Formats: sequence, structure tokens, C-alpha cells
Amino acid sequence: MEKIRVGVVGVGYLGQYHAEKYSKLSGVNLVGVVDINHARALEIADRFNTRAFFDYSDLFDEVQAVSIAVPTKLHYRVTKDFFDNGIDILLEKPIATTVAEADTLIEMAEKKNLIFQVGHLERYNSAIVAIEDVLNNPMFIESHRLSFFTERAIDVDVVLDLMIHDIDIILSIVNSDIDSIDAVGVPVISPKIDIANARITFVNGCVANITASRVSEKTMRKIRIFQPDAYISIDFVSKKVDIYNKIENGEENGGLPKIVASNVEINVRDSLEEEIKSFIDSVNTRKPPLVSGTDAKRALSVALRILEQIDRLRRIYADSYG
Repeated sequence: MEKIRVGVVGVGYLGQYHAEKYSKLSGVNLVGVVDINHARALEIADRFNTRAFFDYSDLFDEVQAVSIAVPTKLHYRVTKDFFDNGIDILLEKPIATTVAEADTLIEMAEKKNLIFQVGHLERYNSAIVAIEDVLNNPMFIESHRLSFFTERAIDVDVVLDLMIHDIDIILSIVNSDIDSIDAVGVPVISPKIDIANARITFVNGCVANITASRVSEKTMRKIRIFQPDAYISIDFVSKKVDIYNKIENGEENGGLPKIVASNVEINVRDSLEEEIKSFIDSVNTRKPPLVSGTDAKRALSVALRILEQIDRLRRIYADSYG
């Protein structure tokens, strides 16, 4: 089988890892990498034995598929241009800056029968994959995603930078529409929101409480899921899953249920490698990706609603205490 010709557009912090994974995959030919920073493009191209380009349009006639890892504000324009040229795309999250932009990109991919995968990486995390058969009507979810401050993603708020990972996970495991959203957030170091909390209530009664911070003294990526028959604790960093099952106990212990703890055996995998392998498989087979443009649009829509709520509260506070 002929190798899939791929390129990477934007080889900053995230894009360099896309290039690395492609360079090691059988069945893939990493044709080139693109960056407006010429020195960076040349450095990454040399590191992975490929060609450097400085304008992404130079890839149009060279590749069948691309990873796009440019700043969020450029997602729409760059993705649209590659779709116009009939090229399959793996786009880093978030899908775009507006729902309208997301709709246009999704429609383009559908009309042209192109693969459109969005990089919500945690869907490929070994811990999430391990609990797929355990989930049973979650009713309360609590997540914490905390990190040190870096300058790599200050073009967007923490909601679109970090929280959107957990939004996507929660939307994928709660089979219900959203009833309401309450949210608070503040800038701390950057001009944008650096720490935020959102409470999402679903129509089926499930409640998700989500906290994200990029000004923490420690790194934390945890989610706890409470459902009628169990409590599930996931640590994304250590890829550890603990499950506490409720077992009906009959007449013993006053008829109260017994709690039985267990660990889920996890087949630890490289999440980005699995994501990229999945993308290449979709390019080869033309089967829909695990995380579609529609999935990513839904996560973006919720993230933007959270930001609207934060902004509304800040304006109310300003008007009251100005």
C-alpha cells in the first residue's frame, strides 16, 4: 500500500510532537513541516528528516492529510484552505473561535467527503478507554485540571485551553442535553481568564462540576464519576483508575450496601500516538473519526456558554461595585 503523504502546519509546542509521531509511523510519509518561524521550521524538519516550508499553501499539492497546530484564531482560515484543496485534517482543539466557523468547516468536510478529526486528546487516554464498559448513567461528575502557568496558550482563556478537555469527556459520557450552566472565572496572570469553575446541569439530572486553572503550584488532571452502582476515580496523569462498586448486602450490616474497591487494569498507551494512528486509519479506510467536527463543535459551544456566563457575572460585579 502506498504511504499516506502527511504534513504538519505549525510546529510549536504541540505541532512538534505531531511531527515526531508521524515520522515514526509505518505507512506514513512525513512530507514536510510548516512554520512562519523559519528557524523553527528548519530545526524540526532537520530533527525528523523531512522538508521545511514557510507558507502552508506550499503543502497543497504535496500531501493527502495534515495536522494543523496553529494558534486558535487561525484554525478556521487554515483549515478552510486545506479543505478547499481536498485534504484530510487533524485539527488541534478547539475547533474554531465561534460556532458559526465550526459549522462552516463541518459542512465543507461533509460536502467534500473529507476526514475531519479534532484533537481532543483525552478521548484516547488509556484511563478513559478503560472505563467505557463500566459507565452506567453518571449522575454527578467532578473534574479538576490544574497546571503551572506557561505562555504557550495565552491566546485563549483557560476554558478553551484546559477546561474544554473535560467538557468534551463529560459530553461524551452523559447521554443528555444541557439544562443550565453557571460559571465563574478570573484573570490572574494573563489578561484572559486563568482560573474558572463551571457547574453544568443536564436535563436527565446529572450535574458536572468542572474546575480548570493554569496558575496552580501543582499539576492535577483528575475526574470523579458518581453513578447509581459505583464511584469511579480517574487520574489522567498516572493513568490510574479506582472503582468503588456498591453491592447489595441483604440482611448483613443492617441491610446497608457493601462497598467493594477495585483497580482497573490499564493498557497504558501514548495518547497522542493513538490519536494520530486513529486519524491515519480514518484517512485510509474513510471511516468517521472518534472525535468528529460535530463533537468538537458541541464542546466549543458549551465552552463559549461558560465564558458568556463568566463575562455576565463580571459585568454585574463591575456595575454594582464599579
